Amino acid sequence: MSEAPLIGPSETDASITATVSHLALRKHAGIGWFAGVVFTFSLVLLLFYGIAYLFIRGVGIWGVNIPVAWGFAITNFVWWIGIGHAGTLISAILLLLHQKWRNSINRFAEAMTIFAVMCAGMMPLLHLGRPWMFYYIFPYPDTMNMWPQFRSPLVWDFFAVSTYLTVSIIFWYIGMIPDLATLRDRAPKGISKYVYGVMAFGWRGDAEHWERYEKTYLVLAGLATPLVVSVHSVVSFDFAVAQLPGWHSTIFPPYFVAGAIFSGFAMVLTIAIPLRAVFGLQALVTERHLENCAKLMLTTGLIVDYGYLNEFFLAWYGNNLYEKFHEFATATGAYWFAFWIVILCNVGVTQLLWFKPMRIKPLPLFIISILVNVGMWTERFVIVVTSLSKDWLPSSWGMFFPTVWDWVIFIGSLGLFTFLYFVFLRLFPIVPMAETRKLVHGESE
Repeated sequence: MSEAPLIGPSETDASITATVSHLALRKHAGIGWFAGVVFTFSLVLLLFYGIAYLFIRGVGIWGVNIPVAWGFAITNFVWWIGIGHAGTLISAILLLLHQKWRNSINRFAEAMTIFAVMCAGMMPLLHLGRPWMFYYIFPYPDTMNMWPQFRSPLVWDFFAVSTYLTVSIIFWYIGMIPDLATLRDRAPKGISKYVYGVMAFGWRGDAEHWERYEKTYLVLAGLATPLVVSVHSVVSFDFAVAQLPGWHSTIFPPYFVAGAIFSGFAMVLTIAIPLRAVFGLQALVTERHLENCAKLMLTTGLIVDYGYLNEFFLAWYGNNLYEKFHEFATATGAYWFAFWIVILCNVGVTQLLWFKPMRIKPLPLFIISILVNVGMWTERFVIVVTSLSKDWLPSSWGMFFPTVWDWVIFIGSLGLFTFLYFVFLRLFPIVPMAETRKLVHGESE
């Protein structure tokens, strides 16, 4: 039985260009697009309202307290950073490994990375308490010798997130230059033609341009690849360098990286499946693309499942009273429901991906990806809250109860992410036309 093709047999250079460029150049976006923009922008306004009220009243409007000083904000931060990892993996690592199936999905995966990191970077700043002093985490020269505390994970996060966002934006933009030139050439006269022309940097598609483009793209892929490992490893240090039971663990860096890729691919499927159906991209985003993403999600999900098992095993094998109590309290304590949601979504549901129909049928795969996203957010909540709520002394234990403002910020960040995605769908090519055309020629040889 032959392997499914990467691109539909009827796709040619002209049809690929016409299909993708039409989505960005069409005069009327459609009622569905406008409805989505209005709804998501209303959530963005809700986010701005929540942030404004937070600045006026302070973090006391959230459910954070002593001892649970970290709540939804850090949970959201870790979750959003993780979602961005699949975009870098698809774009950079699979490019270096010459995996051609990445070509039809890498563009919107890269956009997903940028928007997710933007949402993530906002969360620690809101959590500062004095956000107008955010520059304290910058490595700025200070004549008063009041340097940032480089032993603080907050400073490490600044370096990790800013580097990740910068490289992701450059990588995304460089890869889009040939397609921007196509939009420039096909756009009617007007402001859009001028803007696409400026963004295309004078691209004419000659041999010298292609040589420079491919070298630059490859170098950026090499720079972006270590970020997949380094960024979420640094984020895991926020917890691993602490002494709290449940956090002080050497398995956190690889465990966090695997979880990030796991949740990232779940979000890729959450986005790709509706786009494929709404815009009629079945010939460009084929069942093989969906199945490969599902396979990677299954693989990283099994690594995450191993991490869950390893936590309980090390607590038992190390015979540390506090660690054993923490694992017992996580599964049976006040937040037991969150723990079992994690097990159901990240362990139980993921096992359905062993079966091929679940990997290629869009509806079941979409539902699984949604449940995985829910499970991974809940996992971050369990990591952040349960360890803080029960530390060494029972006299200092406390509960965290999210307020309406916690939910406003979280739901608003989802609205911001989705709104930016709607804008991206309207203005830019969601499938890389140049790379996909090369793929068609490669398969026809």
